[in-house]
Amino acid sequence: QVQLVESGGGLVQTGGSLRLSCAASRSIFSINAMGWYRQAPGKQRDLVAAVTSGGSTNYADSVKGRFTISRDNAKNTVYLQMNSLKPEDTAVYYCHAEYGLGPYHSWGQGTQVTVSS
Repeated sequence: QVQLVESGGGLVQTGGSLRLSCAASRSIFSINAMGWYRQAPGKQRDLVAAVTSGGSTNYADSVKGRFTISRDNAKNTVYLQMNSLKPEDTAVYYCHAEYGLGPYHSWGQGTQVTVSS
C-alpha cells in the first residue's frame, strides 16, 4: 500500500504560481502512474495531470501550457508546478497513485488551492 501526503496549496492571486508536492510512503520508482486530480464544490473530481513510470505525461486541456507535472524518484515525490493561475483553477487538489497488477489506487487527503480574482 502507498500513503500519499500533499502539501503546497494556498491562496494566490490571478496570474500567480504555486507548486504542489505529493510525498509517497515508499519508492515511486515502480509505481505505474502518479497524478493530480482536482475537485471544485459541486463538481466531479477530474484529472489535471499524470506521469507514468516511464516519464510520459498527460494534461487536461484546461491546464496545458500552464501546469507541469514532474517526479523525483530519489525523493519519492511528485510535483505539480502551476503557473498563470486562474479563478477557475480553485479546487481541492488530490494526489493519486496507481500501482501493482490490480491495479491498486491510493489517494492523498487533498490540499486546497484558491485563486482570487
